[in-house]
Amino acid sequence: MTGKVGFIGLGAMGGPMALNLAKSGFALIVNDIDEAKTAPLKAKGAEVAGSAQAVAAATERSIVIVETTEQAESVIIGAHGIIRGAKAGHTVICMSTIDPFAAQGFADRLAALDIAMLDAPVSGGTGRAQSGELSIIVGGAPDVFVRCQDLFGAMGSRAFHVGPLGSGLAMKLVNNMLVQVNTVAVAEALVLGVKAGLDPQTMYEVVRVSTGASAAWELRVPRILVGDYEPGGTIDISYKDQELETAFAKRLGVPLLLANVTQQVYQMARARGLNKKDGGAIVKVFEQLAGVTVSPGKAQ
Repeated sequence: MTGKVGFIGLGAMGGPMALNLAKSGFALIVNDIDEAKTAPLKAKGAEVAGSAQAVAAATERSIVIVETTEQAESVIIGAHGIIRGAKAGHTVICMSTIDPFAAQGFADRLAALDIAMLDAPVSGGTGRAQSGELSIIVGGAPDVFVRCQDLFGAMGSRAFHVGPLGSGLAMKLVNNMLVQVNTVAVAEALVLGVKAGLDPQTMYEVVRVSTGASAAWELRVPRILVGDYEPGGTIDISYKDQELETAFAKRLGVPLLLANVTQQVYQMARARGLNKKDGGAIVKVFEQLAGVTVSPGKAQ
């Protein structure tokens, strides 16, 4: 599909995703609440618009990746949102991790004006956002999904169509719940082993080829061992996602034991001022409780 593409939200994920679209030859019109974040895209030839409304008015498809449901609501159906500028036939691709029920409400508002919407959250973190190897999990009409495959191919290595609108977000919340719960288990296990006198590097090498291995173990432990907690995704974002998971489950009548319990660990880390650190920093909560340090010599 040809035509200009709008991109709203140029943060840690959106910025590199938009750059990959520019590298693939898409003509972009971009917007971010922090105008400084538009500079790298402007340098690649993108136009800068002053609002989501202005982005939509000048494009055929608009991509949105912001942090919260409230921000997505403002960008998509707010007073200066996409809905105010988009023409009939426009497509909105919401790549934010937000409340699936809210997303369905946004889509209904848009559909009344003949504007299509997909929910298309991503998985892979900032590294894969930069390399263009994200997994993109899409809900919405199959024909709209097909029309947007060119965009997904520029930003990710896999695009899954998992069902009607809202299904992409449901799948993303399931995936996030698993990695967040697993991250807490990883932190507990490391601190237990160190308290028992085990070498943390040896623990890493043994577990990664044993039955305790997991994506969270492989992702988190090497960074914990060197005290690297610069955010790929922050503790605040993980906590926000767990709020979405538990609220979604309540709406569906599903009990979530571990998601609710582990959310309190993330809250403890936030209370310690670790909220803008990578999720692996929750190990510090257990280090303090147990009186040991997994990565000696690193500031606590």
